[in-house]
Amino acid sequence: MENLVLANAGVDAFEEVFKLIYAKLYDEWYAAQGDRKHPRHLQFRVGGATPREFKEKVGRLFEEAKDKWPGVFLRDDRIDLTPEHLVTCGSALENVKLFNSNLQVIDEAFEYLSVEVGKVKKGQYFTLRHVIDMAVRMLNPTIDEYVIDTAAGSCGFTVHSIFHVWGNQFTAEGPAPWQAEYAREKVYAIDFDPRSIKIAKALNLIAGDGKTNVYRANTLDPRTWPDEVKVNLRPRLMRFPNDPDKDRWNQENFRYFAFDVLLTNPPFAGDIQDSRILSQFDLAKKPNGKWANKVGRDVLFIQRDLEFLRPGGRMAIVLPQGRMNNTSDKLIRDFIADHARILAVVGLHGNTFKPHTGTKTSILFLQKWNEDPKAGPLCKRAANYPIFFATSQNGGKDNSGDYVYLADDKGNPLYDLYGHPMVDHDLFNLRGYLAAQCEQRITAATEKAVKDTMKALYKEKLRFVPDRPGIAEAFREWGRKQGFAFCAEAE
Repeated sequence: MENLVLANAGVDAFEEVFKLIYAKLYDEWYAAQGDRKHPRHLQFRVGGATPREFKEKVGRLFEEAKDKWPGVFLRDDRIDLTPEHLVTCGSALENVKLFNSNLQVIDEAFEYLSVEVGKVKKGQYFTLRHVIDMAVRMLNPTIDEYVIDTAAGSCGFTVHSIFHVWGNQFTAEGPAPWQAEYAREKVYAIDFDPRSIKIAKALNLIAGDGKTNVYRANTLDPRTWPDEVKVNLRPRLMRFPNDPDKDRWNQENFRYFAFDVLLTNPPFAGDIQDSRILSQFDLAKKPNGKWANKVGRDVLFIQRDLEFLRPGGRMAIVLPQGRMNNTSDKLIRDFIADHARILAVVGLHGNTFKPHTGTKTSILFLQKWNEDPKAGPLCKRAANYPIFFATSQNGGKDNSGDYVYLADDKGNPLYDLYGHPMVDHDLFNLRGYLAAQCEQRITAATEKAVKDTMKALYKEKLRFVPDRPGIAEAFREWGRKQGFAFCAEAE
């Protein structure tokens, strides 16, 4: 689409593709609401329509999408492509199914459009869906817990936390009331990039979050937060009933929060040099007590994210591998160990963020120290304790940054039971993943013939899925032996 049209259409490629995807998502959602007595057909089809007729049709879908999912586009936003350009784009999009259980298609489209513009300079990259799923499975957020991503991008971590609590089911039919309530009340996200916020709001609204706790703000500098962000995040502030002065200060400065789970992939590139921001962070001090002139952005996120957690809260943060072993970063590791228990370190494959960067990364899993059972889950301080270490050997991408998919005996891509190509990785157990889908499909089916067909399809596909251990399952098993409550098997 970009090569054929957008480069020569005199429009903003990101904005126009986003409008079309928004309209098409609405079209798929609307069609799914029909039944045999009242069928609803897909409208995002070029068919025999003239370019002007097709533009009018897509324009109506876009207007209806803005009414259904407000807050993403302005009321007077319109599709700016010419009818002829729109037909070309529509022909490329009409046979792509966007509503699926992991939104990977949409993420990849937006990553392609966004990363070329400025994200490389910021060191921001969309996190792979299977990497996100591994982290979510390991931290295991529950329906009673508040979740946040402080560098949310397209909200992959928060959306997949929603899926996890829902039971990993997401379809165009939309969520049940209890699912929508969870997404609306318990899940938050912050990011400073306006395009990322637009994507994030769209995905959260589509996932059933009618309120959309997605905010544009500089996580590292709460003094600059707009009133809307402060009003909506105030209920999540940590309270200090035994220290009125500290409580009052926190209510004014928005420094300490009480989230249960935090998952994030902060930007790596670029140092913070603004002394007004640096002065807010202990990690900006040198060993001699003087303030540093500049500090890595990801380093400040470590401290800031710990401030977002309640006592006993847990987090996963993607960091450059060097933070784990560089001699010069010992002070950072000491700071982390002083504030939290290190649960796990998972080394991601070197191809994970290719083709955008070959930076070697790891995910650090932490639980904030807590001695008070009234303040949150217990995590008593210990001088020595075991830590879970793992390194991914099958990252799901090749050296060029292309996905590596499982294949059948004829070399064709292997699709899961929801029709998505299965990425070849070891971050969680792929056989268990397929088995869970089979159980979901069988439970949802009402006819015995459909159940039998699904069982047979599962057995056929299972032949081509490697029987290798998954990092997430290994951690959960290890965590149960350690007595971690969040690793307990669901009843």
